[in-house]
Amino acid sequence: MPATVQPPESVTWRVHIDRSMWIGGVRSLMLQALHPMAMWGVWQNSNFQEDPFGRLQRTADFVGVATFGSHEEIDELAYRVREIHRSLRILNHDTGRRERLDQPELLRWVHCAEVYSYLEVARRAGLPLTGAMADRYLDEQRHTATYVGLHADDVPGSVAEMEAYLAEMRPQLRVTEEAAATVRFLMWPTMPENLRFLAPGKPGYFPFGALCYYSLPDWARRMYGALPEVPQPAVTAALRSFRLAMNAVPERLHDHAFAKPTRDMLERARQRLAADGYDLGKGLYGLRDPRRWPGQPALATA
Repeated sequence: MPATVQPPESVTWRVHIDRSMWIGGVRSLMLQALHPMAMWGVWQNSNFQEDPFGRLQRTADFVGVATFGSHEEIDELAYRVREIHRSLRILNHDTGRRERLDQPELLRWVHCAEVYSYLEVARRAGLPLTGAMADRYLDEQRHTATYVGLHADDVPGSVAEMEAYLAEMRPQLRVTEEAAATVRFLMWPTMPENLRFLAPGKPGYFPFGALCYYSLPDWARRMYGALPEVPQPAVTAALRSFRLAMNAVPERLHDHAFAKPTRDMLERARQRLAADGYDLGKGLYGLRDPRRWPGQPALATA
């Protein structure tokens, strides 16, 4: 059995180890918020507004474990997530009825908005992926969808299937009051108590939040109308600059952006991969290079 859920040979590894994921993650929340029931589910069942960074860190933890964790780690985490979802209900403001949060159509929307955001942002920011690799990534993510209770066959597994799904979903999407507030909040968040000391630097966050917003599809930005439009080539250039800058941050330093359980999981992944013969000389990020996989000639150190 591979040392990690998604081995370094997978396209998922190449996408998820890339630092453009920070943009993709926030962009996915903005896209997910356009589904009224999905948005009400978050609004009614989480402390998102009080602890936005905690929610982002928990999302990063799940994606990290589903990529770099062991099979035992993701099985345990996925079981807990499914049990939590199974117990939660959403008040449907359109009908006045309470509904289950773990409805397959809601889980599918959240999954698709998330993984396609990761893929689109990474490619636009400069990660070199062929069309076949993009399809393979979405096919690999079908297995990830099973961890939240979906069937792999019910999830789009190629770019064409994903784009058809999003087109089919668009008539069901709209900007609720909660969605509009969420997008504003993601661009100008309230600092939780434990991060109040960062408040003076808060204006520096806005360009990041705005970049996440401008990376949304044209139709989603038109729905929100939260910011004036800017030339999209400038957005692409900003995404590429962000990716280059973030990918230059040393891996051990970058790890501190995650909660401690995630950092510990990444360290265990390094140990398992090293035991399996992978060359960790350049960290997890370096394992994008096939020459660092087991059975390859040793890289020159000079």
